[in-house]
Amino acid sequence: MNRKKKINQILKSKAKKANAKLNPSNKPRYISKAERAKLDAELTENNQAEPSQ
Repeated sequence: MNRKKKINQILKSKAKKANAKLNPSNKPRYISKAERAKLDAELTENNQAEPSQ
């Protein structure tokens, strides 16, 4: 790879990373299947505990 191409590649990658930081993704955070099951179990446990009070 010649020097000019290498420099341009580095500059483009830095610009791309900076642009990505300015525009954060709106995609929701991934929650694993095990984590979802755990949260669901906690929810059902809390719902069962509330009516008995």
